[in-house]
Amino acid sequence: MAIAQEVVDFAVDAAQRAGQVTLQWYQQRSLAVSAKSDGSPVTEADYAAERLLRSEISAVYPDDTIWGEEEGVWAGRTGRTWVIDPIDGTKAFVQGVPLYATLLAMVDGRGPAVGVIALPALDECVWAGRGRGAYWNGVSCRVSDHAGLEGSYVCTSGLTYWPEPALERVRAAGARVRTWGDAYGYALVATGRAEAMVDPECFDWDVAPMSVIMAEAGGRFSDVTGSNDWRSGSAVGTNELIHEDLLACFSQTPSD
Repeated sequence: MAIAQEVVDFAVDAAQRAGQVTLQWYQQRSLAVSAKSDGSPVTEADYAAERLLRSEISAVYPDDTIWGEEEGVWAGRTGRTWVIDPIDGTKAFVQGVPLYATLLAMVDGRGPAVGVIALPALDECVWAGRGRGAYWNGVSCRVSDHAGLEGSYVCTSGLTYWPEPALERVRAAGARVRTWGDAYGYALVATGRAEAMVDPECFDWDVAPMSVIMAEAGGRFSDVTGSNDWRSGSAVGTNELIHEDLLACFSQTPSD
């Protein structure tokens, strides 16, 4: 069953406006950076973007649950949950690199139903709604038709997260591994500019929008074991054609 178009439109508009808020701090030398309990950075921009999204969601969908990376969970009663990552790629944002994103997803009883990747510094936005297709700046988008790991572009947020045998197999197969990571990598896959994005380790809010975006763009999303659970702690988004070959690189034991 397709999600209501008005929900998709709301999510896209809200995520883009939250992304625009982050630009007030982007490439500012006076940007204050704090460390969270896990050592990862957080800034004023993270908090401002998340608060804007919480305010917008609660005004339009007051009984929905809201779960944000920075300010936790507000429990609703509708069975629908909005998942917020105000700045995915905060380290990039702090360094003035434009590949960070504002992420917003809506999850219902059937799983992720709406996903938005807003890339404010690049003036790009990729989104999808279940049964509504995937779009890149308002134009329908689709994954590439490249088959086979050889010559494929495989994105990742960092090579240190990979099991070394898996990385060796991917490279040996002739894939071009690039650290065009975080949400930007998934945006590249959904728009046909790369064949895969791999997160051997990730948080739920990092990938909540990705399964619906991949599916609606004609691709596939799973964790590194092949499970479709977006909350498993790992993620792989592909053009579908190389998915099984890529998963096989993770499933083999070092002695295989």
